[in-house]
Amino acid sequence: MDGQILRAEYSDIMQKSFIDYAMSVIISRALPDVRDGLKPVQRRTLYDMYELGIRYDRPYRKCARIVGDTMGKYHPHGDASIYEALVVMAQEFKKGMALVDGHGNFGSIEGDGAAAMRYTEARLQKITQEAFLADLDKDVVDFGPNFDETEKEPSVLPVRIPNLLVNGSDGIAVGMVTSIPPHNLGEVIDATKAMIRNNTLTTHDLMKYVAGPDFPTGGIVVNQNELETIYETGQGKIRLRGKVEVEKCKGGKERLVITEIPYTMMGANIGKFLNDVAALIETKKTTDIVDISNQSSKAGIRIVLELKKGADVERLKKLLYKKTRLEDTFGVNMLAVADGRPETLGLRQILEYHIDFLFEVTTRKYRNMLDKEQKKCEVQEGLIRACDVIDLIIEILRGSRSREQVKECLVNGVTDGIRFKSERSRKSVAKLRFTEPQANAILDMRLYKLIGLEIDVLQKEHEETLKNIARYTDILNHYDSMAAVIVKELDHYKREFGRPRRTVLENAEEIVLEEQKVEEMPVVFLMDRFGYVRTIDETIYERNREAADAENRFVLHCLNTDRVCVFTDRGKVHLLKVLDVPYGRFRDKGTPLDNLCNYNSSEENFVAVMALNDIRDTVLTFVTRQAMAKQVEGKEFDVVLKRTIAATKLQDGDLVVAVHAASEQAHVVLATEKGFFLRFPVSELPLKKKTAVGVRGMKLSEQDAVEAVYWLEGDRSTEVTYEGRTIHLNRLRIGSRDSKGTKQSR
Repeated sequence: MDGQILRAEYSDIMQKSFIDYAMSVIISRALPDVRDGLKPVQRRTLYDMYELGIRYDRPYRKCARIVGDTMGKYHPHGDASIYEALVVMAQEFKKGMALVDGHGNFGSIEGDGAAAMRYTEARLQKITQEAFLADLDKDVVDFGPNFDETEKEPSVLPVRIPNLLVNGSDGIAVGMVTSIPPHNLGEVIDATKAMIRNNTLTTHDLMKYVAGPDFPTGGIVVNQNELETIYETGQGKIRLRGKVEVEKCKGGKERLVITEIPYTMMGANIGKFLNDVAALIETKKTTDIVDISNQSSKAGIRIVLELKKGADVERLKKLLYKKTRLEDTFGVNMLAVADGRPETLGLRQILEYHIDFLFEVTTRKYRNMLDKEQKKCEVQEGLIRACDVIDLIIEILRGSRSREQVKECLVNGVTDGIRFKSERSRKSVAKLRFTEPQANAILDMRLYKLIGLEIDVLQKEHEETLKNIARYTDILNHYDSMAAVIVKELDHYKREFGRPRRTVLENAEEIVLEEQKVEEMPVVFLMDRFGYVRTIDETIYERNREAADAENRFVLHCLNTDRVCVFTDRGKVHLLKVLDVPYGRFRDKGTPLDNLCNYNSSEENFVAVMALNDIRDTVLTFVTRQAMAKQVEGKEFDVVLKRTIAATKLQDGDLVVAVHAASEQAHVVLATEKGFFLRFPVSELPLKKKTAVGVRGMKLSEQDAVEAVYWLEGDRSTEVTYEGRTIHLNRLRIGSRDSKGTKQSR
């Protein structure tokens, strides 16, 4: 086959491909549809369960069967995503209303994962079957081909409740994210009914019905006044708090019991909360807590904090809200697919879209039912007429040779080839003119239908059919009639499946925590060569001075209110509050520096540790492997808002070798890997800002680098060993900055 080369700009192809991919993820994977509130994987899973007949009143079926069937027919994106969606729809602590009835281990609120799908079973919930999947046989929604065009799947489920609000949604697409909180079913239904009756209602009016989100974990929303703006714009932040109760114990003691948690604290964050409380105790932020226990079970959340006698309960509550995730923020971004495109929607817009969808589904349902009743009416009228001329019809049947001949006679009055008893009968037949469906019904009619009682039943059925036609026509032709039908259904769902609100709404002031004044005292900061840090009392240090100096790389005398500066070879300085460092016994192991600040032991190494109070009024000298050097005033590192800042600027591939607070009279000695030593006064180094690179302190030969830096202060003699030879640094000739230095031979 002849080929043709098409030339195109690579960037244009990449841009188009990325846009196509992004829209596919947005529409087909990550975002829910505003009409049914479901993502494609959720919709396909529920529809597959419906097709498999896994109803709420039938036995459970293995989740592996459901996942496999869904993947094979509708969602070819791997079993993990399907099973995860199935599990989430069964978890009542994640959804405002579970859509799947799970049997087996479907995980827990504390973050435990569900069992493998070969062990768990599931079936549809009653509300899912009644409000999500009913009437699919009545052509209420459009169906389209599946991925390989071997099956048909609904483009949207005929959901009768505003599921997007009831269950909420969260998902990450390409360049956008959706985060919709769950709401109370009864409240949302009331708002929907109010909008149906009066579509001019504002967001303020609707909030008389939908007071705010209703999280399955309960909790307290503490910024109620901001909710109207959030529901108007579809974006904002909801502040959540857990519910804390005070219980009296024996001996006059009290305990704090957390019975409800913020929605955002589910899963692993419960464990993190317990760790945060333990950290408050370790860092002496509170001394009122004597024990922590997590007594949560299937019955609900119960986290118990045992308090010492006379504990300040109110201050402790404020401390928990301020320093842990017991108060957290839920970011709202009500993004959904509307009319085929992603759109950020407010409360009113979501309800408008859903009400339009309700009327569309109801219209299609009753149009389908009206069509069936009209066809039924036509057949009934034919049968009633046939009963009145039954003798003539029997005569036609006896005189005909085939079914088609009888049918032609009944419909078109064709009598050719049919034997009649008289010419009068032949003329009467020409006037019958039944329709084709009526003729087929007459031919299929059984003889017992000619009994008098059966004829009465037929006439009563016909009267009922006429009533249905009149009712369906009225519903289709009048807004109020259709609205009444929809409202009646909504009332049924509220009565059958509604439940009381779980989340409390209120306006609370920002927590103001008055820090307890710490008694200032001298301590000794110890840091070993592995980066484990701790502080001990000065008297303990004095008793163990020799062991402490031998076992630790850095030993600093400082105040417990001071901060420690950890300088690293990557040109950073991490500022660490001494109060954050564990205080204890001499033989305690301590805590890794990584856990207390932004230091990363896998990417950087510490080169110097100093107390901020000691360097604030001094000048620090920096030297790097590429022999760049400078002096920086110590007060530049006294910052309040940040815990990690740049200590110096480095060239590509360079590392800090030494940081030292040297006096102006001191000398510095630079030693290189190839054995060059250069001694010069520190005063020759210029004073620079911490963001500067510095100046060259020494000329390096090719492939050489500064390996060590030594400081000579006063008359103190300093000796080092280089390749087995002792070098007296005080005897080195004093050179000048930016010279090559002296080669030390073996």
